[in-house]
Amino acid sequence: MKNNERIVVCGGALAGMASALGLRKAGFEVSILSPAYKPMELATGQYHPRVYAVSVASQRFLAQLGAWNLMSPQRISPVQAMEVHGDGGGCVNLHAWQDAQDYLAWIVESGQMEQALYQALQVFGVPWIEDRFERLEGNTIVTAGNKRISADLFVGADGARSALRTAAGIEHQAREYGDAGLVAHFHVERPHQQVALQWFTGDSILALLPMPDVDGKPQVSMVWSVPQAQADKVLAMAAEEQAQYLQNSLFSLSNGRLGQLSLRSSVHGFPLTFERSGLVSPGVALVGDAAHRVHPLAGQGLNLGLGDIEALIKVLSERGAHYSVGDMRVLNRYKRARAEPIAAMRAATDGLYRLFAAPGAPVSMLRNAGMQVVDRLPWVKRRLIAHAAGFSPDSLLF
Repeated sequence: MKNNERIVVCGGALAGMASALGLRKAGFEVSILSPAYKPMELATGQYHPRVYAVSVASQRFLAQLGAWNLMSPQRISPVQAMEVHGDGGGCVNLHAWQDAQDYLAWIVESGQMEQALYQALQVFGVPWIEDRFERLEGNTIVTAGNKRISADLFVGADGARSALRTAAGIEHQAREYGDAGLVAHFHVERPHQQVALQWFTGDSILALLPMPDVDGKPQVSMVWSVPQAQADKVLAMAAEEQAQYLQNSLFSLSNGRLGQLSLRSSVHGFPLTFERSGLVSPGVALVGDAAHRVHPLAGQGLNLGLGDIEALIKVLSERGAHYSVGDMRVLNRYKRARAEPIAAMRAATDGLYRLFAAPGAPVSMLRNAGMQVVDRLPWVKRRLIAHAAGFSPDSLLF
């Protein structure tokens, strides 16, 4: 086994740091190519704008990497239950105890995970090349600073607009939903009781995710998928008008489930796209957003990316003594290993989006009736909980 072959990870965000850390722990010689890591500076009581729902499987992987225990438990909110509401009275309630589990997921700030992974990288002495990818020449990268870096395998963890993916000529397809995701944090009047809430309204999808209390008040993180024109309107509003608009809209959409909501952070928006790629080319493998993007309605983007990293490490570690890490026979094993989980997640998220976006009373009645039936079937709910925990490729929810 030639674990002395060199691997360079392009990208220094979550996927890049997790890839480099996992590969180093598996015994590979690995380095990161990315501009310097700069943690976001937050005032007391502030939280990072982007949060993730970390599945049970992903939590175990982060723990194996040594990153989970480096995060402050006071800034992590466990999810014990979920309520998913349709647009016509349908509702599915899932509780961890229904499948003999403690939690369904954990809500974690992106910045908390990045800081923990960065600390672990320092402990394991993973080199960080502070530069940018410029172009690919065979098995050599040329950086913006005119450095030449050769490797046996380049891992593309450089996001949805991956420059490495383009340079390697890996097939990529993208389709815009015409929607945008709005994210912000709110104080709420009533305790969330560690319940993740979601509403399909027909023209939007609203999620309110449990967050740690701040100043003795319960807090949630909003992820609201709306038409792009509506998102642009909200983002262009003056601060006071924006806060009032969001508070009124969310109270109405959530039927007052958590009482009054008070905006306590800035509002950020991002376009929603459906993307897929060929994953590999000679000497190159993609992970995370560089490999795929799915609709955030199920909250599975990060978990899908961490699954890529686990699978890539496993395939490289088990490749056999006569194969290089950049050999297409090895990389195609990685591609095959991820084919079913990625395809299942695409089908589930895109299918749910299209189902609830379909207009007409008959369709609405059917989808809401289906939700009511699911809510009465314990064995189906146990299966959904196992999926949400990340132990099945066709996970549907958060």
